[in-house]
Amino acid sequence: MTVFIKTTDTENYRWIDARFELHNPESGRQLYAEEHVKGAVFWDLNDDLSDMASNAGRHPMPSKEQLAELIRTSGLNYEDSIVIYDQGGTAYAARAWWLLKYAGFEKVYISKIGFEALKKQGIEVSTETPRYTPSNIELTFNESIYADQEYVKKVINGEELGVLVDARSAKRYAGIEEPIDPVAGRIPGARNFDLELLVKNKQFIDDADFSSVLQNNEPAVIYCGSGVSAAGLYAALAEKGHESLRLYTGSFSDWIRNEDNVVEIDRDDQPDPSDDDSKDILARLIEEGFSGEMLMKKFEYEKSLIDKKQ
Repeated sequence: MTVFIKTTDTENYRWIDARFELHNPESGRQLYAEEHVKGAVFWDLNDDLSDMASNAGRHPMPSKEQLAELIRTSGLNYEDSIVIYDQGGTAYAARAWWLLKYAGFEKVYISKIGFEALKKQGIEVSTETPRYTPSNIELTFNESIYADQEYVKKVINGEELGVLVDARSAKRYAGIEEPIDPVAGRIPGARNFDLELLVKNKQFIDDADFSSVLQNNEPAVIYCGSGVSAAGLYAALAEKGHESLRLYTGSFSDWIRNEDNVVEIDRDDQPDPSDDDSKDILARLIEEGFSGEMLMKKFEYEKSLIDKKQ
């Protein structure tokens, strides 16, 4: 699948400006007002690409009705060829790209380079906000690329084929540090590929190798902290030919809102069984695939049952 393209064509493509900064949420809109690609509409991560009134994570995806209204108000139709840009090397354009793919758009792409690089290559820019006639498009949503918390549980339980891939930093994945969410760790069984490893000079690299975490024929659910960075990794994987992909839009911040959901962390202190019963329990749990925090919890629970009988 072609996801990332280089073009400065403003005649044959509809453009979307998705610039944003997490630590300065107003910056994207301000930058757009100062200058943007000619004809581009602005989609804000908080106001347009998320439903911040929802409690399904830190950046919950908009409802189907909200997404349909955004697309129609922007005057978009299925026959349009669309390019989305941000400041380069971030996942905001990928978030908009994924939502359009979810909404059934086929000819939608992410600009391989950010706004300043586009300007250097001579793209037409403007300070005027374009006005498009609203469309009356009826959307056909592609549920095969979407995952919610219940679907993730089915993957963990083996009811659905797939692996989980965490797009956060290695330290957040391991539970060593967590600067944003109230709970540290990862969804049980997840593999890790830090999105930042794909970024160089404010653009996504071409020679990414994902073989250490995912094979081309493996179905996967991609997540991060809030679902935004995960969209960037999803886009990069799709560009490399991975087809059976789903995005867990709520991601880890949605997973931990359910107190019954288990999280894993990397721990230096593994169980140190001193009796035969404990050794048997530990061996069986490791053979069943438990590790990290989940291994500790299962071991302590099953050991307590034995202790009560004694």
